[in-house]
Amino acid sequence: MSAVDISTTSLREAVALESRPSRPSAVASSFTFAWRALLKIKHVPEQLFDVLVSPVIFTLMFTYLFGGALAGSTDAYIQFLLPGILVQTIIIVTVYTGYTLNTDITKGVFDRFRSLPIWRPAPIVGALMGDTVRYTIASIMCIGLGLIIGFRPDGGVLGVVAGVALLLVFAFALSWIFTILGLLLRTPNAVMGVSMMVLMPLTFASNIFVDPSTMPSGLQAFVNVNPVSHLVTAVRGLMAGTAGIGDVTTVLISAVVMTAVFAPITMYLYRNRH
Repeated sequence: MSAVDISTTSLREAVALESRPSRPSAVASSFTFAWRALLKIKHVPEQLFDVLVSPVIFTLMFTYLFGGALAGSTDAYIQFLLPGILVQTIIIVTVYTGYTLNTDITKGVFDRFRSLPIWRPAPIVGALMGDTVRYTIASIMCIGLGLIIGFRPDGGVLGVVAGVALLLVFAFALSWIFTILGLLLRTPNAVMGVSMMVLMPLTFASNIFVDPSTMPSGLQAFVNVNPVSHLVTAVRGLMAGTAGIGDVTTVLISAVVMTAVFAPITMYLYRNRH
């Protein structure tokens, strides 16, 4: 027997398995892809640039440029503004779910995932789970800056944590919309552009920056049905210690409805994409 035959036989014996490995569970597969999302942040830390810089820019700019005119003082305005800025920051960050998914598609990684013997939704669910870390970092950054410049939540630590938790639930549900865009559009830049066109009316035509009572009646009607406005009201109330059950329930129902509607559409596109 030649050395080549011996090497081939040894190699086959080394990799041979007595039994076929069991298929990974849905939970294990999802956490694996969540870890992959975190590793991408580790190796490409520039992804956190918007997460770290955006809340600083928006908070400082609106507080010190408009605080005196809108609320009489910056100290009074930051109490109203910061929960809204927090919501805006996290909602904008959800765009990266669709952006990174589309990037995987254009690089061919997407097709490799589809060929793996794993729970089919795992790559998307795992990416969404990993993005919650991005949302948490942005929340800490925004709240930390707010505390430095005078934000004092009457709801205490529990109110702040509850507000952030509610926001993360809503952001997870909203991310399904951007996964759909990531699957439908051809380039990551197209995903980013279309997503921002969707988000701008939702965030600026809301109660994030000003009281809707100062707006024209037609705009007020939109603001009052805007789910972002309901989210801001609930987060603002939780942090202030004045939230009603109805405000929180409305946000949770919105999150459930978005997930129930857009998650199946995402998975249909994911399964049938050629």
